[in-house]
Amino acid sequence: MLHRFTSDIRGIELPKQFTYPHHYTPHPITVRAAEEVQHYIATRQEWKEELDKGKMFGVLVVEAEGEIGFLAAYSGHLEGRNDHEYFVPAVYDMLRPGDFFKLEEANITAINKQIKDLEENEELRAANKELEHIRQECEDELESIKKSLAEGKAKRNRLRNEGVYDEQELILQSQHEKAEATRRKRAIKERLENATLKVSKLLQRIEELKLERQHRSAQLQMRLFEEFRMLNIRGEERDLCSIFAPTTQQIPPAGAGECAAPKLLQYAFKQGMRPIAMAEFWWGNSPKGEVRRHGTFYPACIGKCKPILEHMLQGIDVEPNPLLEMVTLQPRILWEDESIVIVNKPSGMLSVRGKVDISSVQEWAEERYAEAMIVHRLDQSTSGILVIAKNKDAHEALQKQFIAHTVKKSYVALLEGIVLTKSGEIRLPLKLDYDNRPRQMVAADGRAAHTLFEVEGYTESRTRIRFYPITGRTHQLRVHAAHSEGLGTPIVGDEIYGKKAERLMLHAETLEFTHPTTGKSIKIECLAEF
Repeated sequence: MLHRFTSDIRGIELPKQFTYPHHYTPHPITVRAAEEVQHYIATRQEWKEELDKGKMFGVLVVEAEGEIGFLAAYSGHLEGRNDHEYFVPAVYDMLRPGDFFKLEEANITAINKQIKDLEENEELRAANKELEHIRQECEDELESIKKSLAEGKAKRNRLRNEGVYDEQELILQSQHEKAEATRRKRAIKERLENATLKVSKLLQRIEELKLERQHRSAQLQMRLFEEFRMLNIRGEERDLCSIFAPTTQQIPPAGAGECAAPKLLQYAFKQGMRPIAMAEFWWGNSPKGEVRRHGTFYPACIGKCKPILEHMLQGIDVEPNPLLEMVTLQPRILWEDESIVIVNKPSGMLSVRGKVDISSVQEWAEERYAEAMIVHRLDQSTSGILVIAKNKDAHEALQKQFIAHTVKKSYVALLEGIVLTKSGEIRLPLKLDYDNRPRQMVAADGRAAHTLFEVEGYTESRTRIRFYPITGRTHQLRVHAAHSEGLGTPIVGDEIYGKKAERLMLHAETLEFTHPTTGKSIKIECLAEF
């Protein structure tokens, strides 16, 4: 499993600390290892169809018996297998013939077949058809009863108006009609209940099988999690259930332990190798809804891997999380009165107070104004105009404008490539990618996201563009720029959906709204520095 570098790496200085897996720039030694893995997988034509759909691979540079080499892994399985010789094995191979997972999976598959057969059973189909027919007949009969009662009442009222009637006889007639209606309704109800009961009895077995399937699947998943016993360099071992127990999710997500990073570290620890640096890259097309670029390096996922890697990396000198380093940036005041203050937030500063020790506009404002409240937000990496309310009334009035989408905003950005369409709109609904926070993904069940755009010019291989966001979803402009169904061209410096650069080239340049106190229109402009 340990591979020697085929190229000369003597000129590459090894890192002093191990890679912080969730936010990193790939070290040159891992880039070299990744190139060798990419060359290998490009030669495997039998994998081409599967790899074209996209898969995450990882490399781990290690020291073993005084030599520097690297290990390779893929996330999940490849061609339905976990035992390809070039790559490290799975932490636990549930795909082995005869393994409890495969056996129980076969039992669950058999239950699925029983459910499908029962759902497609002719007796159930006929019972449902009969129930629908009876339901329609009952509705028609109830309508007839209602009409008959109304006609009888109208007839009696007409006789009363004409003055020729026997009141006692009319009362008896009304009582008779109501009693007859009650009898007919009772018969209708009984007929409908009998038809419904017939269907329910046929469905009962299906529901019992579905409950059994749910119970067996949950038990199988938990037993599988117990088999994933993750090591660290100290030799300490913990299963996935105990690792995830203290987290907010408590139960491991499906696929936990099957990503490239845990596989690599597990094998290295078992073989007594010393981890030096790690990196993961995407190979193939981007999955539908996500933004993944062929050959691009990505951090380890948060949802599945973060709790696991926190355990596995104990005892190793790991680089500090660059996001935790204290940032002392300051916003610049653009406009201010007794109700509001408008600032230019620098790239790298948070809009609101976070869990980490990074300065935020919220903290800056609260130090200066007793009742300061942030009205809207910009991503940490985005610079530009931000409005702060100095009191509750101003905050409420401004928020109503943002909710009603009456605030006019424009952002300027530099895109990595050339966008030939001069202007247009993008409508791609977005939702959080829970396993890769804070990444967003395009999904039919996501929240509506609408952006207008105009190309302003070109610089070498880049496009200068102006965005007019109609909605204000998290990472809206970044995803709409990078996604293949949007502009297909990431914003320069977008290390989440594109490539890292000196900074994210996205700036909130203009903002127009109604002043919360005076009612006058306010338009602020703050030109981008790029």
